Amino acid sequence: MPLQAILFLTILSGLVGIALGYFLRWLLTLGKRGTLELEIKRKLLDAQEEANKITTDAEKKAEKLLEESRREAKEKEDQFKKTEDRLIKKESFLDTRQIDIDKEVENIKQKAIEIKEIREATIKKNEEKQKELERIAGMNMEEAKENLIKIAEKNYEEDILIRLQKIEQTGKEKLEKKAKDILVSAIHRYGNAVSSDVMATSVNIPSDDIKGKIIGKEGRNIKAFERASGVEVIIDDTPGTILISSYDPVRRQVARLALENLILDGRIQPARIEEFVEKAKKEINDIIKEKGEQAVFEVGVYNLDPRIISILGRLYFRTSYGQNVLQHSVEMAHIAGMLAEELGADVSVAKAGALLHDIGKAVDHEIPGTHVEIGMRILQKFGADQRIIDAMKSHHEEYPYETVESIIVQVADSISGSRPGARRDTIENYLKRLSELEGIANRVKGVEKSYAIQAGREVRVFVNPEEVNDIEARNIARNIALEIEKELKYPGEIKVNVIRESRVIEYAR
Repeated sequence: MPLQAILFLTILSGLVGIALGYFLRWLLTLGKRGTLELEIKRKLLDAQEEANKITTDAEKKAEKLLEESRREAKEKEDQFKKTEDRLIKKESFLDTRQIDIDKEVENIKQKAIEIKEIREATIKKNEEKQKELERIAGMNMEEAKENLIKIAEKNYEEDILIRLQKIEQTGKEKLEKKAKDILVSAIHRYGNAVSSDVMATSVNIPSDDIKGKIIGKEGRNIKAFERASGVEVIIDDTPGTILISSYDPVRRQVARLALENLILDGRIQPARIEEFVEKAKKEINDIIKEKGEQAVFEVGVYNLDPRIISILGRLYFRTSYGQNVLQHSVEMAHIAGMLAEELGADVSVAKAGALLHDIGKAVDHEIPGTHVEIGMRILQKFGADQRIIDAMKSHHEEYPYETVESIIVQVADSISGSRPGARRDTIENYLKRLSELEGIANRVKGVEKSYAIQAGREVRVFVNPEEVNDIEARNIARNIALEIEKELKYPGEIKVNVIRESRVIEYAR
């Protein structure tokens, strides 16, 4: 067979195969399309059945809900109808009641008119009778009254006078007896012990070797301590004891606390001394606050400003004629409360007035004026009740008594201060002289601080080295001495010791 015929047959067979393949593919495609159409029709039928079922269920639920709504609406309508019927009945009852009330009001008005007419007629008849009596007697009622009183006074003048004298005497005796009973009862109910303060405080030391450390090289430690604390340190041959002397009890306590802490620390030097003295001052301030709170709690006086309580606590370290002022104030508060209960006065005001009567003494060395005036300004500044101020300001009779509580406070002060052994006038005068010594020195310009030591025989004055030179320091000493000679009376002589110390401090960083 020729090559061309073979090639032709090959091409022809290829074309026939391609055509046959396309034909078979078309048949397969027709078969799949029919299957998909059947599946789609089946799903549509299922969806229609599901939709019909959901619609049927929804219609049933809607009918059920509609039925329930109709039933609830009917029930509410029945309730509203019952309520409306009840309100109608109540309104009808109220209308009936209002009619009855109106009738009663009219009856009362009518009776009031009748009573008024009867009273006017009675008054008119009484006036007519009185005029008739006055016409018969020839005088009016006032004249008859005066004549009757004159006749009674004339006939019984002596009896009336004797009776009045007897009533006055008996009443006076009863009042005096009652007053004595009340005072005796208050004194017996509060028989508090009296403790007198001293001028020196002792500090126990573990060994006498400590004395050398306290004195320091050339006495620099003891000088630094005395300057920082304002007291006099007495170191003698008495074993195991160092004395701290000062008329100011606050300074003594600060110095005692600082010295005890220095001894425990063991490092006694000027820088440490100043540090420990400052710490001791803070601790004493805490004690002052605590003592004030204890005093207020003990006597039951509340609603006071915390600043008043803090100032009150400072009286724990103050004395008056040898008597502790805070203890005296607490004692007075108890006595005043007892007296107020007996006399029916305001117990809380009497107690508060007695407790705060000497509060001015806490700062009288810093502020001019009497301690009563200072105390009044303190209480007014910090919002104390005016009744308390009125009660405390008259305890020295500087102001008139305005209330019963002010008299009670004055009586309580007399009771507390007049008990045997409560006060010592010589000590108070002595402390006053020491305070005046420091006051004279502090008035001079350039003085930083001053301390009266050695029982008032020496005034140690520290001046500011930046304001005062050496020559001016001498003049200050002389001027202070002259002022002391002019203003004070004292036995012997007083040494004025002016100290000018320059101190330079620098820091290496």
